[in-house]
Amino acid sequence: MPSNEIPAVATETVLETPRLSIEPLLSAHAVRLYAGLKDERLYEFIPQNPPASLQALEDRYQDLSSRRSPDNREAWLNWALRARRSGDYVGVLEATVHENLTAAIAYMVFVPFQGRGLAAEACSRLLAHLFEDYRVSVAAAEIDTRNAASIALVESLGFERVAFHRDADYFKGSSSDEYRYELGERGWSGTRARSSGLDLPRC
Repeated sequence: MPSNEIPAVATETVLETPRLSIEPLLSAHAVRLYAGLKDERLYEFIPQNPPASLQALEDRYQDLSSRRSPDNREAWLNWALRARRSGDYVGVLEATVHENLTAAIAYMVFVPFQGRGLAAEACSRLLAHLFEDYRVSVAAAEIDTRNAASIALVESLGFERVAFHRDADYFKGSSSDEYRYELGERGWSGTRARSSGLDLPRC
């Protein structure tokens, strides 16, 4: 493998939490996730829109199922979140691992399943995967300053606000300011030690 290619680590492995199976995303997931992703409320603070059609979503997921950027310098990691008890699909989770071993994360929990701590549970497992398996040095999240729920989530996981970007984006008729949050390996280790045996935050 050329030295500038990102390594692939357990890309087909299902990650588990007490309540969730975190399944590597496939084109076949589109039909199970489409209805949840059509809810406009999920897109209030992000520039994306609901999928235009089921076929468009299937095509996108087929492209993402390679788990890599075309030049192999980034790992494109995407998962479907499934509730282990009910079997319901409750959201999606993603991370991009860059060749310098930093990572960007994002998540989406469908509206009927919000407020149960599922986002925190999924993101906590994702961070463990990134720091322990990919050996990333820093995980980052870019968040619209109006998105109080996501801000509370990342702060509960130990992320620190490191930057403010005014007019970072423009979508849905208004300008968006953004915070950048980062969590280093040392901060993650400290967060895990403090939270061991405790309930996850209800985000």
